[in-house]
Amino acid sequence: MHHDLPVRQMAAELFSQGVGDKGVASALGLPEKTVERWLYTYRALGKEALFVTTHKKYSHELKVAAARDVVENGMTRPDVMAKYGIASLSPLEGRCRAYRDGGPDALLPKPKGRPRKPGKPEYASREEELEARVRELELELEIQKRINALADGIGRK
Repeated sequence: MHHDLPVRQMAAELFSQGVGDKGVASALGLPEKTVERWLYTYRALGKEALFVTTHKKYSHELKVAAARDVVENGMTRPDVMAKYGIASLSPLEGRCRAYRDGGPDALLPKPKGRPRKPGKPEYASREEELEARVRELELELEIQKRINALADGIGRK
């Protein structure tokens, strides 16, 4: 769910007055989990970070460094968010989980889209291509012979 700018401004104002995430959530009628994440962002990057609603792209090296700082070096998530300018807690938590499970390679980008169907095999020469075609035709002929033999056997009965 996307919350508009005035709601975020009111939340930032309440945070600056010392109101916690549960108090802000009840005052504004928002889910506690959403406000909890906003509070992380507020503490790590300041008030202005709550007003940025666009997604930022991070390099593989930055993702690995941030996850390593949390998982191996014991830094707190807000400190890592401030150090690397990460605006949202959710992706950081996901990257830490992936880093724990599969190391730095788990943070490499995943291929997008439907996997390609295997294409026709590449042959080094025309001769190899023709030999493959002959094997294919011989196999088809063998299958047809077996089918005919089965049909003859059924026809006799």
